[in-house]
Amino acid sequence: MPGLVSVKTPPEAPPLRISVPETQTQTQSQRSEPGISKTPSPLPKKPPSPSPSRSKPSPDRRSKKPQPESPNPILSEASLDNPDLGPFLLKLARDTIASGEGPTKALDYAVRASKSFERCAVEGEPSLDLAMSLHVLAAIYCSLGRFEEAVPVLERAIKVPDVSRGADHALAAFSGYMQLGDTFSMLGQVDRSISCYEEGLKIQIDALGETDPRVGETSRYLAEAHVQAMQFDRAEELCKKTLEIHRVHSEPASLEEAADRRLIALICEAKGDYELALEHLVLASMAMIANGQDNEVAAIDVSIGNIYMCLCRFDEAIFSYQKALTVFKASKGDNHPLVASVFVRLADLYHRTGKLRESKSYCENALRIYAKPVPGTTAEEIAGGLTEISAIYESIDEPEEALKLLQKAMKLLEDKPGQQSSIAGIEARMGVMFYMVGRYDEARNSFESAIAKLRASGERKSAFFGVVLNQMGLACVQLFKIDEAAELFEEARGILEQERGSCHQDTIGVYGNLAATYDALGRVEDAIEILEFVLKLREEKLGIANPDFEDEKRRLAELLKEAGKTRDRKAKSLENLIDPNSKKTKKEVTKRWPGLGFRI
Repeated sequence: MPGLVSVKTPPEAPPLRISVPETQTQTQSQRSEPGISKTPSPLPKKPPSPSPSRSKPSPDRRSKKPQPESPNPILSEASLDNPDLGPFLLKLARDTIASGEGPTKALDYAVRASKSFERCAVEGEPSLDLAMSLHVLAAIYCSLGRFEEAVPVLERAIKVPDVSRGADHALAAFSGYMQLGDTFSMLGQVDRSISCYEEGLKIQIDALGETDPRVGETSRYLAEAHVQAMQFDRAEELCKKTLEIHRVHSEPASLEEAADRRLIALICEAKGDYELALEHLVLASMAMIANGQDNEVAAIDVSIGNIYMCLCRFDEAIFSYQKALTVFKASKGDNHPLVASVFVRLADLYHRTGKLRESKSYCENALRIYAKPVPGTTAEEIAGGLTEISAIYESIDEPEEALKLLQKAMKLLEDKPGQQSSIAGIEARMGVMFYMVGRYDEARNSFESAIAKLRASGERKSAFFGVVLNQMGLACVQLFKIDEAAELFEEARGILEQERGSCHQDTIGVYGNLAATYDALGRVEDAIEILEFVLKLREEKLGIANPDFEDEKRRLAELLKEAGKTRDRKAKSLENLIDPNSKKTKKEVTKRWPGLGFRI
């Protein structure tokens, strides 16, 4: 039984390579069918140049009109009914790519191959040749950056196989779902991408069983996709399953086990379980040391340093970072982006410990490397580093410098496929920077662009999306667009209640902003209802020792008094309507911004 192998590629990978499987097609010399030309090229050969003795046509030949050339049988529509044409055209597509002629000509061959396979398919019988040709056609579309056109091709391809007919059909269906998931990922449509991966995994499990090592590889890849979508519970479930599979089929301390543990550690860190994350990283490091993977050990040391920093064990964090820095400099050179990434981590550490001079020095060292990257450095690596450095400049109250770095990072990613979520994260942070320096129009525009990208990528239900909505609402308040602000706060409230609960500080901040906005719109009773709910929440669950409690109580008393007097009141200025504590809320949200899961 042929195995089902994942064909997925990570979103940050270079453009897809097109690989057309060899077809069991007879050579042209072995065929006598009339519909196939014996020339190796589908195009007619150029006629030889006439010799000098024949350069002048004879008088009788001058009177004859030139006869039109007969059409190439391969390019004619009638030839598509020939069952040998489809495999031949696929071979031509492969040869065209291999010869360096580019995917454009190969695209035409692949389109015609798919048409031929479709015409020659027996009615009611699923054609695996058709499915294969559609996969190749979609891969060529992707290599041309035409991902939207690849989607319907793959959606058609996954309907062709019948998985009940055996392993070959299961393989075709599995490959189709995984390739479609990759394509959605490149389009930034995370939810649809994960849905396709889940379907592919189900087919693979049905065909191979739950304990096959190839199922483990697919499960880990799916777990990585869930991590990118910040769906950590499902990611952890898949990771544990993968680890169990590799324990059965691999030697102790294998590279597969180390990779599983690194991913589990990342999930544990995201969920705040730092001790368990550290345990998995130490075990992964031991496995890499046993396999002589020095650079991988150094990468794990960076992750261990991150955990130590979260645990405020700063001396141990510095030791881990310095170990990794020594290895990267020795193996990669002083100007490699991996060296710059360690500089950024050290800059963050020294900032947290109040050593701002050392922090800025490490930032400048990293920026020098990113300014003149070594060959092979990707735009994603540089953009990620610039974004992290911008967060440090933001924290040391240099918003203009932070803004410049974010603009550079976004420019690097603008033309990169599959980076819509990352660009949205950068735009959201730029919105915060614009807001901090009082450029509210630009802040609103940045938030609006980020929200549009997050909606398109399927992240409209994430807590981060709710926070961005709240920030855009605050920018609208500053621009006196109160109706728009109210709509944004209402949407943010619904999302944050669902994702973080009513007692979370972000959710309570949105409650306060929404109550103030309702007050500004004259919807006093709605504002009173929200404030009464918040006060009840504090009294019953959060406690009344919080200084915000007295402010909210005072505001509610004023609204009740005003509602008792008259409902036709003179509008207050927005400066007085927004909770005095809302400035504090804005500042707190800004400070928390880097920890909200930006996917750079």
